[in-house]
Amino acid sequence: MSELDLHGLGLGTWQNTDPEQCAESVRTALELGYRSIDTAQAYENEEFVGRGVAEADVPREEAFLATKVSTSNLAHDDVLETAEESLDKLGTDYVDLLYVHWPTKTYDPEGTLSAFQRLYDEGKIRHVGVSNFEPEHLDEAREILDAPIFANQVEMHPYLQQEELREYAAEHGHTVVAYSPLARTEVLDDPVLQDVAEKHDASVPQVTLSWLLSLEHVAVIPKATSADHIEDNWRAYDVDLDDEDLERIAELDRGQREIDPDNAPWDD
Repeated sequence: MSELDLHGLGLGTWQNTDPEQCAESVRTALELGYRSIDTAQAYENEEFVGRGVAEADVPREEAFLATKVSTSNLAHDDVLETAEESLDKLGTDYVDLLYVHWPTKTYDPEGTLSAFQRLYDEGKIRHVGVSNFEPEHLDEAREILDAPIFANQVEMHPYLQQEELREYAAEHGHTVVAYSPLARTEVLDDPVLQDVAEKHDASVPQVTLSWLLSLEHVAVIPKATSADHIEDNWRAYDVDLDDEDLERIAELDRGQREIDPDNAPWDD
């Protein structure tokens, strides 16, 4: 399986906690062509995600499956214990990518990352990832880990374009994975995006996802539950934005966060 399978459009499963709906959405996405599936311990749906992967008419080795260790489980031994629990819930011997969900609460760089390194060395995780890390956290993690950092998952959309983190990813050879790519629906009423969408006979979500897919070192994981929504997002691949479109979208960046908890790492 190529490491490039993370790149492109994946399925996010945050808040998708109905057992049947969650399993069905994962199965639908995989059979439509998605290959990256994202979950987390905190989402409380790993069991349902695993069922969807198992039920899909797609071999497990062709699905890039990622989960995240919760901030309450980041002590060394807790990482090891809960990662095993995640594997059991997901019904798999390994995950393709395991993230540190946030560098907060019980996160201890040496203790946390040494546990991730052990899981990597044992083959229980194929890649090490981090989420919501700023450059200083990435620098520290790179010094501690022997395994390469494969991805940094962060909020990213036209209003928060994460140029610094994208440049860091390009320099150090990992992927920025964009969550909340529609800014929690905030972009849907944007007149620029609406104009570009009308120009291409597309929807604003399709234009937004197409823009993200046009960026180097970026993957995107929009949340979707219904088959129609999953398929509508997939048609972002059919939208061919030109240079003028890309320039207009680039001008929308204003550093606007939708996810900004009190203990956020960017406030350190």
